[in-house]
Amino acid sequence: MAARTVSRILLGLVRSSARGCSSGAPVTQPSPGEPSRPSREELSTRLQFLREHAAPFSAFLTDSFGRQHSYLRISLTEKCNLRCQYCMPEEGVPLTPKADLLTTEEILTLARLFVKEGVDKIRLTGGEPLIRPDVVDIVGQLHQLEGLRTIGVTTNGINLAWLLPKLQQAGLSAINISLDTLVPAKFEFIVRRKGFHKVMEGIHKAIELGYNPVKVNCVVMRGLNEDELLNFVALTEGLPLDVRFIEYMPFDGNKWNFKKMVSYKEMLDTIRQQWPGLVKLPEEESSTAKAYKIPGFRGQISFITSMSEHFCGTCNRLRITADGNLKVCLFGNSEVSLRDHLRAGASEEELLRIIGAAVGRKKRQHAGIFLMLQESPPASQSISSWHPFLVWCLKPRGNFSDQMATLWKRLRVPKTLSLVQQWLGSVSPLRHYNSHTDSDTNSKCLSPGSQAQGHSGPRSTSNHLTHVDSEGRAAMVDVGGKPDTERVAVASAVVLLGPVAFKLVQQNQLKKGDALMVAQLAGVQAAKQTSQLIPLCHHVALNHIQVQLELDSTRHAVVIQASCRARGPTGVEMEALTSAALAALTLYDMCKAVSRDIVVEEIKLISKTGGQRGDFHRA
Repeated sequence: MAARTVSRILLGLVRSSARGCSSGAPVTQPSPGEPSRPSREELSTRLQFLREHAAPFSAFLTDSFGRQHSYLRISLTEKCNLRCQYCMPEEGVPLTPKADLLTTEEILTLARLFVKEGVDKIRLTGGEPLIRPDVVDIVGQLHQLEGLRTIGVTTNGINLAWLLPKLQQAGLSAINISLDTLVPAKFEFIVRRKGFHKVMEGIHKAIELGYNPVKVNCVVMRGLNEDELLNFVALTEGLPLDVRFIEYMPFDGNKWNFKKMVSYKEMLDTIRQQWPGLVKLPEEESSTAKAYKIPGFRGQISFITSMSEHFCGTCNRLRITADGNLKVCLFGNSEVSLRDHLRAGASEEELLRIIGAAVGRKKRQHAGIFLMLQESPPASQSISSWHPFLVWCLKPRGNFSDQMATLWKRLRVPKTLSLVQQWLGSVSPLRHYNSHTDSDTNSKCLSPGSQAQGHSGPRSTSNHLTHVDSEGRAAMVDVGGKPDTERVAVASAVVLLGPVAFKLVQQNQLKKGDALMVAQLAGVQAAKQTSQLIPLCHHVALNHIQVQLELDSTRHAVVIQASCRARGPTGVEMEALTSAALAALTLYDMCKAVSRDIVVEEIKLISKTGGQRGDFHRA
């Protein structure tokens, strides 16, 4: 009964949000003068013709393991109008100069070549493909290619409602819409932009225009949206949706952390507790999704198990990036520039040889990400059996180290011990909550007082208290003559909640609300207000603040880590310490109605870099 109530509420949300566009204008049907869409009978006849007249599959698109690559994903742009936390940094990513991107004609030339060789499905991606001005024209010209059965698009949905009628008339046959939460405020937090209701309008418009199913992609992240699984499933009761739950995957720049990943089996168990009658549906050989349906529901759900149960053995996908590089594996680093060869005047035969060579080099499975499970970790570690990525973490991998070094350089943070390595030193896994998603800004770290510590720079310590003058009175340090340097500090705190409060926080069932998110926001706010709280602190214009919270089930504790970065004449360790301390006190306040036996401890500086006194790192 509760699930049906949730379904009705969410169904109403979708319908109500789609009654008008964001400007308030009503949603209208295509006018009588516009071209009519092809009927189901016409489409069925065309598909039957294509099946009966299919040519032998191209050797150029068949790899050394016999996989035939009939599915091509083409990125139309690197740009995006959102900044999803699991996808890219808040400031965006460096963009390729326009002259180096594929032109429309180059995209169509490559598409014709691939379709001629046997590709029968093309999906347009980005960035966000629907911000490309000529996307409708591209779809229309792709629709003319003989042999192409499916033209799909993966979109964030912001521009979908007003573009979809034109796209459908041009020939768009499949839609995937990204949506990671059904809570408008959380949506804005995840994507760092407004637009929830525009996405819901887009979903409604797709249903209205007859797309069935409308695929909704939901990246599931522990501590952020895994509590909404049942709400997403409930949507399929009254709507023709295929809600696809995607295991959180690593990409360059998204600060992937395996503790954020919720596995397919864990999600499935959660859903089956609510709907034990869940039925598994048959799968196509090359499908990436494991599909399920609840009897009596209009839609279905699926799981994309890229991390826990990869589907490399039946992969039939190739990718062309916006700058014209061919990628044979999403996780692979190797790329071949088709753009350069195209612009150098390569013939169709030469391009096919280049493509065939790249496809022939495709590995059996994810490039360097998964190890065979028999390569077991040391017996001293307690490791959950479904963590293939964790098994990989136990052995050094050159590519990953290079990527991490690039990440540290981009963040301008000293290279430090990763959370994965910290976890491997403990007995049991910590549930990770990081509402800023920058999970790798951690810490080899230091404190002046620790026996095991590192020092660097001309003056590591001082024998004098800098905030006391010659007569013993408190005084503010004059930093006017100091040079501006890059300053980074990391601090931590631990809150011992006890088993009752810990469980409520873990399940997000406190009456006051989401304790982890509130504490994270309090830590950010505290860092910005440090000079108003600590009398002799200078005001610092912070460039970056990050607050991470991890649940440690072994101690029934929340481990807080705060990092601050600024460029100026004075350090930011007080800002980091204030942030960690206030986040800890906020957790105490959120949980005190449940238990007074809460302990705040281990408030300490973890690391400090920049400045004349050198760097400090706690071992």
